[in-house]
Amino acid sequence: MYTLIPIALRQQALFVPASALQGPEPAQPAAAAAFVADLANAGFVPSTALLKALQSCSASWRASLRQVLQEVTGQQKNWTPLVRGWDVPTGESFLDHVTTFFANLFPGAGSGVRLSCGHRIPPRTFPLERYNGCPFCGTPFAVGTIEYSNQGGTLKVLDLWVEADAEAHLRALLASATALDATQADSLKKLLAHFPLPAGLSIKMKETVMLVIDALVDEGRAAEAQSFFTSPNDILRYLWYRHTGFLQVLRPGTIIKRSRNNSRHLVAPFDRSATAKAVTKASLKLHYSRRQGRTVAAWLNALPLSAEKICEEMHPKRALWVRFIRALRLAEHSKKEVFAPLRTVLDRFYRGDYPVWQGQVDRARSVRDTETTLSLLQQRPGAFARSLFANMLWLGPQRVTAAFAGVQAAVPPRLLLTLAMYADLYFERGGSRVVKPLGGVAKKIPVHGLLKAYTNAELEAMRAAVRTLGLRAVGDRFARQAAKGHTIYIDPALYRIPLAIGDRSETLQDLPSALMGTRFAVDGSTLRLFMQWGQGLPAQHLDMDLSCQVAYEGRSAYCSFANLVTTGCRHSGDIRSIPAQVGTAEYIDLDLDVLSAAGARYVTFTCNAYSNGSITPNLVVGWMNSRNPMRVSERTGVAYDPSCVQHMARIGQSLAKGLVFGVLDVAAREVIWLELPFGGQLVQGMDATAVRSYLQKLGSKLTVGELLAVKAEAQGLVPATAQEADEVYTAGWARDTAAVTALIAG
Repeated sequence: MYTLIPIALRQQALFVPASALQGPEPAQPAAAAAFVADLANAGFVPSTALLKALQSCSASWRASLRQVLQEVTGQQKNWTPLVRGWDVPTGESFLDHVTTFFANLFPGAGSGVRLSCGHRIPPRTFPLERYNGCPFCGTPFAVGTIEYSNQGGTLKVLDLWVEADAEAHLRALLASATALDATQADSLKKLLAHFPLPAGLSIKMKETVMLVIDALVDEGRAAEAQSFFTSPNDILRYLWYRHTGFLQVLRPGTIIKRSRNNSRHLVAPFDRSATAKAVTKASLKLHYSRRQGRTVAAWLNALPLSAEKICEEMHPKRALWVRFIRALRLAEHSKKEVFAPLRTVLDRFYRGDYPVWQGQVDRARSVRDTETTLSLLQQRPGAFARSLFANMLWLGPQRVTAAFAGVQAAVPPRLLLTLAMYADLYFERGGSRVVKPLGGVAKKIPVHGLLKAYTNAELEAMRAAVRTLGLRAVGDRFARQAAKGHTIYIDPALYRIPLAIGDRSETLQDLPSALMGTRFAVDGSTLRLFMQWGQGLPAQHLDMDLSCQVAYEGRSAYCSFANLVTTGCRHSGDIRSIPAQVGTAEYIDLDLDVLSAAGARYVTFTCNAYSNGSITPNLVVGWMNSRNPMRVSERTGVAYDPSCVQHMARIGQSLAKGLVFGVLDVAAREVIWLELPFGGQLVQGMDATAVRSYLQKLGSKLTVGELLAVKAEAQGLVPATAQEADEVYTAGWARDTAAVTALIAG
């Protein structure tokens, strides 16, 4: 039951089970009032239903709620930065670092203060009374507590969650028509550990199926997982997920390359790339027992496909399959009579005497055999949809769209909407596009070379054709669904939230989650970025950097460890080592009035791993915002107030060296939440044009409100107020991305 509390918080609710309301204790309004005060300090206020439940629930359950709330909002973390009262600059300079360097290089000369880290700080350099640690090496010595709370200008309403809500959320996640992000996947794993798998539910996404299979295997029900495997690639995906933790099949070479690049260092003696490559390569080696091999052999043996079909589907991942076949001893198992079908598959796979559909398509297209190409593509509507744009350029838009229209009914709605959303960007002549390769960082690639062969009018016709195909098909599906009434209410805020299709977020949002591209209004004149890392780890060198880039017309400025103060930005100081178990923190304050007066257009928020390796797991980034002034402790420098947190995210499993986690539109006074990994130890490694291109990509997406408008038109629903409408869609409803994607299920 306790594991359901953080899942409810992600949906802006608190979980109170029926068992907690059935205790012998009478209503306790005084105790509930104390808990409400704790909620206010964290930036929340209970709904009427939740308040009533809090008054009736047991004291032990309120204690559990309080503990989880403190953990999720970070009240138990160490938020002490390097500098005390860092909102007033210390005046440290590059000369101070040079002077200190030579003072420690020749320790016999001069005077100064010897710190516990071993460094001697010469006189007339750093003002040591302003620091919580060593200003030269960035090692913190002090630990502080949160001093200021309840400074937030707006309290978020928490609803009541019960068992029925948790079960409904489980069903929504399982039925999601789009890939689950890291937060949803984490919630699903916890829900599957608590509730039995709902019977008769159709699971559409392969990544979701992997999580279900994993839950069954952990419970010792591997045989029951057989019904979820429909192809050999499902088995491969699960095995790779179990081995690496990635729900998509990242090539071993990709993982090794990212690990190697993440361990490169700007200073050659500190470069650990060769070691990281060897360690990662060793970790990817496969080791299985005979019992595990027999289980996989049984899965493959029972697939309801012909040997030829199985071999064809295995072919694109042939090298990886060879590794698994050897590690699982599948050839040895196939010698048994019960595994005769598997023996046939392995024999044909190694001989290679099977047709490959993709090879046939490539061959037909290379010789300009349009009829054969289109006929083959129609055999696999999903693959046709994914290659639609390129085939329109290769084979001519009219013939391709006509052929696609004949099979579009078999294409998942999410793919049709994706095509409609990205047509404008793809058929744009000149410039570049931003892509996020599987397991890689965001990259700019040139547009398709064949765009030059078409006129602007022809390209516009292609865009219109794709948009018509996609939106009309989705509208037709809505028209076939039964409406819940005759009226609808669509919150205006939904027209500013992009539909979550194709966004595979790798961060965990432990507070109320938001869809990628969501815009947050800035209430006051100060925005405070924060980063906390290292909790639960021993004291060590672990250098994570919080930075930002300020974009002006024709130039950029940076606020980072190398430039603590720039126009409109103040940094709390560079920490390069963490204290034992409690972690540490960095902040940046952004003065919107000063930035606006200086002509700043955008401020991009980033975090980087300056240390060897990727961003450390459980690192937390986000920003605070309040219409009231937010204070900084002069005694410790702690500037974290959970009631002011507007959005925060936690790093899970990641291969990222750097991460863009938000962009401030200075003129609009809005922060756009996004997640864009990039390479490099410094903020300067971020490609600002790639960020702008990605924002343009997000801006081209169909919004949740626009999708609901298509639904309203298709079903003949009349707009009404939230109080009168039969179907009500609010910004709160959109927090549950599984519920949003349920609109396009089918």
